[in-house]
Amino acid sequence: QVQLVESGGGLVQAGESLRLSCAASGRTFSVMGWFRQTPEKEREFVARFSGMTGTYYADSVKGRFTISRDNAKNMMYLQMNSMKPEDTAVYYCAAGGLGSGSRPSDYAYWGQGTQVTVSS
Repeated sequence: QVQLVESGGGLVQAGESLRLSCAASGRTFSVMGWFRQTPEKEREFVARFSGMTGTYYADSVKGRFTISRDNAKNMMYLQMNSMKPEDTAVYYCAAGGLGSGSRPSDYAYWGQGTQVTVSS
């Protein structure tokens, strides 16, 4: 049974950093990604890690966020630096991606989400 569990969310001030973790169990995945969602918007792509093609970021986070994997531990991380109030959202870990890995429909498995709040 596949399970994804996010952790590391919280409240930070603008300009500060936060690291999210995603623990995967049940199987390993070549493509994993991070998405985020607010009540006002649809689920939005943040970053993707592919074992074949590497990393890919949304323009809004490029240069500030870094996605990484620890295959030995079956973990994925999102290091978020220079955070902004507009980064406030529930962040979701996704796995089993196909295609570009930049759309929610590309993924088969999802975590429950972790809240990130950035105050100004």
